[in-house]
Amino acid sequence: MAQEVANTSEEVLLGEEIEHVRLITLNRPRHLNIISSRVVSLIAEYLEKWEKDDNAELVIIKGAGRAFSAGGDLRMFYDGRTQKDSCLEVAYRFYWLCNHIHTYKKTQVALAHGISIGGGASLMVPLKFSVVTEKTVFATPEASIGFHTECGFSYIHSHLPGRLGEYLALTGARLNGKELVAAGLATHFVPFEKIPELEKRLVSLNSGNADAVKSAIEEFSVEVEPDEDSVLNKQSIIDECFSKDTVAEIIESFEVESRKEGNGWIGPVLKGLKRSSPTGLKITLRSIREGRKQSLSECLKKEFRLTINILRSTISADVYEGIRALTIDKDNSPKWDPPTLDQVDDEKIDLVFKPFEENLELQIPEKEECRWDGKYENSAYASLKVTG
Repeated sequence: MAQEVANTSEEVLLGEEIEHVRLITLNRPRHLNIISSRVVSLIAEYLEKWEKDDNAELVIIKGAGRAFSAGGDLRMFYDGRTQKDSCLEVAYRFYWLCNHIHTYKKTQVALAHGISIGGGASLMVPLKFSVVTEKTVFATPEASIGFHTECGFSYIHSHLPGRLGEYLALTGARLNGKELVAAGLATHFVPFEKIPELEKRLVSLNSGNADAVKSAIEEFSVEVEPDEDSVLNKQSIIDECFSKDTVAEIIESFEVESRKEGNGWIGPVLKGLKRSSPTGLKITLRSIREGRKQSLSECLKKEFRLTINILRSTISADVYEGIRALTIDKDNSPKWDPPTLDQVDDEKIDLVFKPFEENLELQIPEKEECRWDGKYENSAYASLKVTG
């Protein structure tokens, strides 16, 4: 598999045990705490150990510096591009870890005080308590580089109010801390300057009792509402446009709305949407739509197939071109293949969704309580549901 360059001067992740509290710290702030194969292995190791430890009651996950996690290590995938299955083991471990986080038996708290993007957000959103700040930035931009909305987010996004999930997945739009709480993707908003004090309070609590943990967090949290110009206040437009059957129809509808008075915010979003990988967009839309009728385990198994087939360049090498343009050459001028939506064969899209042989599928329990289920039910936008 792709080799990871070890940095002997610092450990990529720290695990601490303080009486009944356990802490995981993503420890590569200069690299925005990206998730490498070693990080995945260490998190899995700690979580498995602590779930079986009767003395461990509360698990806190945080990021060193001002980042929580900027997601997966794209360079690792790019370096392994000539070996199509080089990252299979890493992907398998990460999807298994995602399921474990969603269904963890002990109380977890994420202190997501900074960047929380893509796979990094999978360490925040599913937790029982996810604390964000005014410095938190969330996004799932994978479709833009020829990938797909991964790590359980085809499940999470498909259960968001209205068509917000399609919007976030296709555009890679960013949400701030206030918006995350309003949409139900986070539970509490705590001012950044109070995070160290909150952490000390949680450690001193020395308990995993959910009510006690919630009360402790609420000592520091404040009520927030999205800003007036927040995309969450554009829900009717989003629902109208992103309910269309195809990506092409979504873009066409969005263009119509962009020409109406007061909709200047659409222009930059539309520009980014049009620059994204056509293949990535089509795969992502289908995955989100399927997610509405799938369980968490079904979504994770599907996403694992998509990940492996995309990394194998089953129908397109767009993901490697997207990574090259974004992080290697940094020219931000990807050459997609095929270059337009109408040239993406829908029958080929079927190939990346095709189930593997049973022994090659992601092996996770079919039915376990998912902590995120219904998490947004108490959000400000819970009434905006959608079916189909």
